[in-house]
Amino acid sequence: MSQVTLKGDAVSIGGNFPAPGSVAPDFTLANSKREDVSLKDYAGKKKILNIFPSVDTPTCALSIKRFNDEAGKLDNTVVLCVSADLPFAQKRFCGAEGVESIETLSAFRDIAGFAHAYGVAIKDTSLRGLTSRAVIILDESNTVVYSELVAEITEEPNYESALSALK
Repeated sequence: MSQVTLKGDAVSIGGNFPAPGSVAPDFTLANSKREDVSLKDYAGKKKILNIFPSVDTPTCALSIKRFNDEAGKLDNTVVLCVSADLPFAQKRFCGAEGVESIETLSAFRDIAGFAHAYGVAIKDTSLRGLTSRAVIILDESNTVVYSELVAEITEEPNYESALSALK
């Protein structure tokens, strides 16, 4: 178990956070049409997994918008924004914010399984049951080339480091 903070207070994180060089665990998440998708649906592409607690928090919204802005500049790369939000909420957020270059994926059907497999399971505090903030970059064969478990949940990830890992 690892630890991050939420406004300076300790938060326990469970699961196995993927390290660079490891193969990312597969997942089954729901897309905006509530269809199940997995890593095989993005075969042959590089993947940015932008994982966060909820689209309805300011920092999460900023990360979605930033990766949306960057997505059009990336070759053979898909940006997957993953949270426990229902696909309805994710779709509403993207429509209201003009976000069109990323894909939202919901872990609502198995948040505990996804969060544990990716080492982002919040185990305590008022956010228990959600995911911590993380960015994981996968190559075309789902090998982790970059991973950041953001130390303070209310802060944005290191976009520059994540994006440079794609080059």
